[in-house]
Amino acid sequence: MVPALAIARELRDRYGAEVRFVGTARGLETRLVPEAGFRLALVRSGQLKNVSLATRLRTMLDLPLGVVECVRILREFRPQVVVGVGGYASGPGMLAALLLRVPTLAYEPNAVPGMTNRWVGRWVSAAAVNFAQTARYFRKAQVTGVPVRAEIYALAPRVAGENGLRLLVTAGSQGARIFNETVPKIATELLAGVPGLTIVHQAGARHVEATRAAYAASGADAAGWRVEAFLEDMPAELGAADVVLARSGSTVAELCAAGRPSLLVPFAAAADDHQRKNAEVLAEAGAAVLLLEKDVTPAALLDGLKRLLLDGERRAAMAAKAKSLARVGAVERIGELVVGLTR
Repeated sequence: MVPALAIARELRDRYGAEVRFVGTARGLETRLVPEAGFRLALVRSGQLKNVSLATRLRTMLDLPLGVVECVRILREFRPQVVVGVGGYASGPGMLAALLLRVPTLAYEPNAVPGMTNRWVGRWVSAAAVNFAQTARYFRKAQVTGVPVRAEIYALAPRVAGENGLRLLVTAGSQGARIFNETVPKIATELLAGVPGLTIVHQAGARHVEATRAAYAASGADAAGWRVEAFLEDMPAELGAADVVLARSGSTVAELCAAGRPSLLVPFAAAADDHQRKNAEVLAEAGAAVLLLEKDVTPAALLDGLKRLLLDGERRAAMAAKAKSLARVGAVERIGELVVGLTR
């Protein structure tokens, strides 16, 4: 949702475009889009991957209705371009645009496209992708990168030993159960084995109290860890981090922009296994360490984190590799692509 809003702001602020979002009632867009000052139209759509047969059947029944609703919206709004950013509403919206012969741009941040972008990839007018290997799925794809806040690009490299070492544990606003359960189990040994270490852990609102209790029960020095439901200033937290323990969805773009070494644990149930494929790109470039969810044990996680935290030269090399994968000016390039389609 954040990249979609960044693209919308770029089109509105730089080009004076009128932007309208199409989403579903179940998505974050119902809160974030109105807060950002954009109009939102809702259509019926749902999941097809990693869900029950009943849910898939309901989605298949809703899909034609969603396309019809999107055709009505497009005929009323009369856009010059439709941008698909994934999500439940992207399929009906892009299909409606193709039916009405409205120019289309597919935005794909992952190494392997999701189902919707794979369906429409051969017919879209253009595509903006994050990884070079993703371009083969689309017509006229350009490697633009992912819109990331300017404050993250501007972060300075971490200096080894500067104000101690800090491990940032994050898995987005919802947190990750595997981190919330496993990191407290190794916190005592990790803090003892890495002098001067502080752990900052984003656990998610639903799990913050249980995660704090697990740290407290572990006996780990309370001065060495901090658990929050949500980290309000992520640029500042990334700026202070020496190593990041994270999933590998949209986070990978921020890790590259910040130039931070990471240990990535892809969410095993992610659609089309895209998180593993994202993590593999960073790991093959030497920018991250990949640990599959099935291999996560307290011992394996402790070993992987200690190896990174205790090796300043390796961290510096990984940080430089991560930074080399970042693409400054992504949102500007995407905006230029969209405007180009209007001509």
